[in-house]
Amino acid sequence: MRLTDEERAMLAGEMGEPRRWAISHQIAVGEFFDAADFVPVSQAHIMADTESLGEAGVRFLERLAAAPERERRVRVPTITDPRGIDFAVYRRLGQSEWMAALEQRAITALRAFGVLMTDTCINYQTITPPVRGDHLAYGDTGVVIYSNSVFGARSNFEGGPSALAAGLTGRTPRYGYHLDECWRATKRFRLAETPRDLAEWGAVGGIVGEACGPYWEVPVVEGIDTVPGSDALKHFGTAAASFGSVALFHMPGITAEDMVFTNTAPLPAVTIGRAEIEAFLARFAAPGDKLDVVVFGAPQLSLFEIEAVARALDGRRIHPDTTLLVTTSPEIKHAADRMGLTRRIENAGAVVAAGICFYQSYAREIAEVNHWTRLMTNSVKLVNIIGGYGYRPTLASLERCVDSAVAGRVL
Repeated sequence: MRLTDEERAMLAGEMGEPRRWAISHQIAVGEFFDAADFVPVSQAHIMADTESLGEAGVRFLERLAAAPERERRVRVPTITDPRGIDFAVYRRLGQSEWMAALEQRAITALRAFGVLMTDTCINYQTITPPVRGDHLAYGDTGVVIYSNSVFGARSNFEGGPSALAAGLTGRTPRYGYHLDECWRATKRFRLAETPRDLAEWGAVGGIVGEACGPYWEVPVVEGIDTVPGSDALKHFGTAAASFGSVALFHMPGITAEDMVFTNTAPLPAVTIGRAEIEAFLARFAAPGDKLDVVVFGAPQLSLFEIEAVARALDGRRIHPDTTLLVTTSPEIKHAADRMGLTRRIENAGAVVAAGICFYQSYAREIAEVNHWTRLMTNSVKLVNIIGGYGYRPTLASLERCVDSAVAGRVL
């Protein structure tokens, strides 16, 4: 890779050990992907939950954080993905004291770098969103696909170490979605029926993701007759990134960039209609099953979604054998507290947690403690992931999830 004088100084250790490690790591990544050089980034977003880090990962952060402040401070605004623990509710979820202690150590280390503990996978809805053409080093797949597609920013999927390295160096290897040629559409879909709720938008994203598969596929989705809201695009994107490895999609007239196909011949279009959506939903049906836990999250809920949960629960009570968990960002939780939405949800017996993601919160361990098996959600991303933690997932609309939580069984 071509290095500037400043990058060579980092590599030589002239700017401290954290930046030497960071640029060395980035050179290894860049050489793997045949990057010619680096591109400056304006933001970094770190996935560094303690379930993934473990004791060894936290010790690694602590060693780097022990450097003098001028050597360890991040150079660009750097924020965090959801954590594994909400200290206000972790005991109610059956999480242990050692989990909380490890979480606190990770937080202390990240703060020493100057990282802002935003603890969210919806920073594009709650913090400063990126702008068109903005080069980023974002970690969460849902954050990347939304930022690339809806805003026209440019980011690859950055692993936790790579995102921290970008924060420390202010750059990332120039490959993948930092290059114009990777933005060309490679798959074409036609939507024959508008999804009716967020679960169905997620189902369409899941269908598209499965059909695409590899990271370098870029789908274009045509035939959308109404502009989807931010939450619809969020659920579509997180599902496409989860069921495939999609980092970018085009919706003509809706997303930021005009689609450019990989060749001049028109690509054949795959039609997605009511039958395809219903077939996808049917894969996660379990009518009549005892319901252990309902989770609204992955991605975290927007303020509008929080209000929808509150409205669906007003005057009702969750079944005593069922837990309902709502996860959102700390900023939205604060707003929900102020507006009385949190109180309305908790009055029905639910738990509202800030700054966490369910599957990054020791989901297997808390399932064992609480004897949870059947999980229900309106998140297609979550049903795709959570089976690996021992759950049997069911997918449904927000309203049907709430009705089932009240009944204590899948309706």
